[in-house]
Amino acid sequence: MPHIIDRPGFTAQEVNERAAAPQGQPASSVTIPVELNVNGTRYALSLDPRTTLLDALREHLHLTGTKKGCDHGQCGACTVHVNGRRVNTCLSLAATHADDTITTIEGIGEPGALHPMQAAFVECDGYQCGYCTAGQIMSAVALLDEAIGPDDADVREAMSGNLCRCGAYQNIVTAIQSVRGKR
Repeated sequence: MPHIIDRPGFTAQEVNERAAAPQGQPASSVTIPVELNVNGTRYALSLDPRTTLLDALREHLHLTGTKKGCDHGQCGACTVHVNGRRVNTCLSLAATHADDTITTIEGIGEPGALHPMQAAFVECDGYQCGYCTAGQIMSAVALLDEAIGPDDADVREAMSGNLCRCGAYQNIVTAIQSVRGKR
């Protein structure tokens, strides 16, 4: 398994073992078996049925690139791809994604082999504090396959579900447009 950005280097077996181990007092004594296909690896988990996909990724699979921002679906920091479409993971229950293909920021590139959008964000300085960056990049990668117009205003509209408190919007649009121009 290749090294993945922002992942502490656990194997799928180690993640499954850690997820099965108790992590303190559970909020509910009821758990259900959930299998998730994340970044090409299948994980067998035992989760409280109320666990969001965001919490399953971060707390159970230790894929911390996906950020918890508002936890209300308003900021886009938690955006991942589910079956190729962008999804706010804070609004989605993990148990509903058993048959889905999930891709997180850790699954689109790695050091030395960045996704073109990751490289463009670096080149165009499309981030400041970096907290929203993973969600911004995941949305930007998804919009490459969406029918949107060619103008900056079209990109801004397509990215309107992702907020940047630092205000790096023009650099984000520039990064996206540079990748779109190379396609």
